[in-house]
Amino acid sequence: MNYSVVKGTSYILVNTPDMIIHNGTTQTMEKMANPNSEYIKAIGSHIRTYEQVLNYAPSQVYIGNMKPEELETLEMPWYDKDVSIRERFGKFGEIMPQDEFIGLMKLSDSFDLVMLEMHFSESVKDKIANHPLFGVEYASKMKEGFDIVAIQKEVEEHHGEGIYNDGKLVGCVKKAHDSDVNLTAHIMFENIVSKASGVLAFKHLIHNVEIGIEEIDYVIECSEEACGDMNQRGGGNFAKAIAEIAGAVNSTGSDIRGFCAAPTHALIQASALVQAGVYKNVAIVAGGATAKLGMNGKDHVKKGMPVLEDVIGGFGILVSENDGISPIIRNDLVGKHNVGTGSSPQAVITALITMPLDKGNMKITDVDKYSVEMQNPDVTKPAGAGDVPLSNYKMIGALAVKRGEMDKNDLMSFVKKHGMQGWAPTQGHIPSGVPYVGFAREELMAGNIKRAMIVGKGSLFLARMTNLFDGVSVILEQNSKTDETATVSKQEIKKLIAEAMREFGSNLVKE
Repeated sequence: MNYSVVKGTSYILVNTPDMIIHNGTTQTMEKMANPNSEYIKAIGSHIRTYEQVLNYAPSQVYIGNMKPEELETLEMPWYDKDVSIRERFGKFGEIMPQDEFIGLMKLSDSFDLVMLEMHFSESVKDKIANHPLFGVEYASKMKEGFDIVAIQKEVEEHHGEGIYNDGKLVGCVKKAHDSDVNLTAHIMFENIVSKASGVLAFKHLIHNVEIGIEEIDYVIECSEEACGDMNQRGGGNFAKAIAEIAGAVNSTGSDIRGFCAAPTHALIQASALVQAGVYKNVAIVAGGATAKLGMNGKDHVKKGMPVLEDVIGGFGILVSENDGISPIIRNDLVGKHNVGTGSSPQAVITALITMPLDKGNMKITDVDKYSVEMQNPDVTKPAGAGDVPLSNYKMIGALAVKRGEMDKNDLMSFVKKHGMQGWAPTQGHIPSGVPYVGFAREELMAGNIKRAMIVGKGSLFLARMTNLFDGVSVILEQNSKTDETATVSKQEIKKLIAEAMREFGSNLVKE
C-alpha cells in the first residue's frame, strides 16, 4: 500500500503574560463574580518573565531544543530549575514574545479591528521586519497606529477588548458588529489570537520542509476555537484565513473540530486525502486559545507557584505523498472510540489502543512509543489532576498485562520504555497526541524506533450536546524504500514468471 507520510512538523509558543490577566477565562470570570478578588490582586506577582519562560525545560522540549527523555533527568517540579537554555528558536519553531505577537495579530487582521497605539505599533513593526520568517514584506503591510486617547475611547465607550503589554494599554480589538453576540470584541480577540498563532505555526512548518508554500494544496485547521456569526456560529473558516496570511495561494481548506481529539482526526483525514490522490500536500495547522491561559492559576497562586499557563500554543504537520524516506501513516491501523464503546477508561483505552493493533496482528509491546495526552505535570499536579500521561501509560500497560502480553511485574518498566514525561501546555487540543509527532518523525527516520502510536482523546460532553467521550488513534511507522521497491519487484517478478510460463507452454505446443 502506498501510504502517505509525515513530511515535516512545527511547534510554536507565544508568551502572553498580560493576556493571562485580561483574557484568560478563569481570570475574566473571577473579575465578573468577585471584582475585589484576592486572587486577581495576587496574580500579578506570580507572572513569569519571558526569560523564565525560555529557561523552562518543557518550553524547550516543545520547540525541539531538548528531547522528551531529558525531562526524566530533572527532579520535579521543573519551574524552579535552571536548565541554562534560553533559546528563542528551536528546530521545530520558536517562543515568541508578547509584543511581537501583538504585531502579528495586527498583520492577521483582515477587517481593521485591531487598533495599536502609534509608538507601540512602530516598535513592533521594526521587530516584525527583523523576524526571519516575516521581514520587511510583512512589516510594510502594518498600517499606522492610533493615538492612545482613541483606543481608550473604543474600550470605555464601545466595548473594545483592550490589548495590554507590560501592564499598559497599547491597543484594542473592536467589536465586529453592533448586536451580534458572536462578533463581540472579546470573541474577535480570541479568534484573531488563534488565527495569528496558526499563521506563526504555518510559517515555521514551511520553513522546516523542502517544499515551497505554493505547493500546499489543502489546509486543515484543528484548534478548539470556532468562528462565525449569528447565523452560523462555527461556520469557519480558520484554515483558509490562516493560509491567506501565510501566503499559501494555491491552497484551499477547512476546519475540523473535535475538542482535544481534533488534531488526530486531522492527521488521519489529511493522510487519507493524500493517499487517495485528492491532494499531494496537506498542511495541518492549529493556533492556541486565550481562554485556557491561567486555567489552573488559582491553584498555582495558592501554592506559591508562578502561573505556568502563560503561553499560547500552536503546531503544524505536513502530510505528503510517499517519498520513501519520511515515516508512513498507517491508515489501515486506526483506532476509534465508537458511539457504543462506553466511556470507562478501560473501554476507551481498549478501543484506541488494541483495535488498531489487532488489525495488524500486533501486541501492545510492539509499539515503541505511545503519545497520549502529553499534559505537563508541572501544571496539572498542583491543580489536583495528577500526572495525566503517567496515568494513561499505566492503563495501557495494565491492558497489556490483562491480554497476557507481559508480566504484571514489568508494568513500570513498560511505562518507562514506551511512555514519556508530558511537556505540552494545557491548551486543550495542543497536548493530545501530536506534540510527539516531530520527535517521532526524527526517531523513526534515524531507526531508533520502528513504530509510534498517536492517540487523541476528546471531551465531547463539554458542549452539552452529548455525554459521549471521543478519541481516535493512528500508527506511524518507519518508511523503508527498500521494502517498497521489493514489493514492486515481487509484482514484476510474478508478471515475468507468468509471461515466461505462457511462452514456455506455447513453445511446448509448437514442438
